[in-house]
Amino acid sequence: MQLLLVEDDPLIAQELTGSLSTLGHDCTHCATGAGAIGAFAQGSFDAIILDRMLPDLTGTGLLDHLRARGPLPPVLMLSALGSARDKVEGLNAGADDYLAKPYDIHELNARLSALTRRGAQVHGDAITLSIGRLSLDAANHKVRFGTQQAHLNRVEFSLLLFLMRHADKLVTRAMLLEGVWSYAFQPVTNIVDTNISRLRRRLQELGCDPIITRRGEGYMLMSDECV
Repeated sequence: MQLLLVEDDPLIAQELTGSLSTLGHDCTHCATGAGAIGAFAQGSFDAIILDRMLPDLTGTGLLDHLRARGPLPPVLMLSALGSARDKVEGLNAGADDYLAKPYDIHELNARLSALTRRGAQVHGDAITLSIGRLSLDAANHKVRFGTQQAHLNRVEFSLLLFLMRHADKLVTRAMLLEGVWSYAFQPVTNIVDTNISRLRRRLQELGCDPIITRRGEGYMLMSDECV
């Protein structure tokens, strides 16, 4: 993989780039948010490894800046802030996954592989998927409801795609973890509920509210709420 590493600690950056190189990846390292913006504009990356605390920008601030320029590759946030609240905040900011320091390099590599596999599956899908007035455009990660439209980040897009493909059927958290995150395990954070809430707010802004929660069971996207 072609990776963009944004990490201001020189020792961590040196260790991580060396380990990733040993695993067969090409890694471009930037120590600041400004450097990452420049590198991102000049190169093409399969994934971004992002430290949450940078000397000039926060990791979440950098995500906002890059996202304003268009679709992002998968983002793995790497941070010494490892509480459940910190992880939820990072995921809410748009990271696709969150790993606390200290980390195991093989776990990090497995998470990157899962993220990029999911990205490849998304881009291989049909150009559009529609249910009533709700349509999803895989070419540019946009969702439309009637005349309103919005850009979705990678996780929001993948969640909505999965729910639309299973419209009017119960989708469990385990199904979403495997189908959207490629996880075969239960993460310590409530990553599914957090991102479903964010997706629901995005759809409500368009005037559409088709996702219902079955407490203790999972979620359903109701097709009759998309007409």
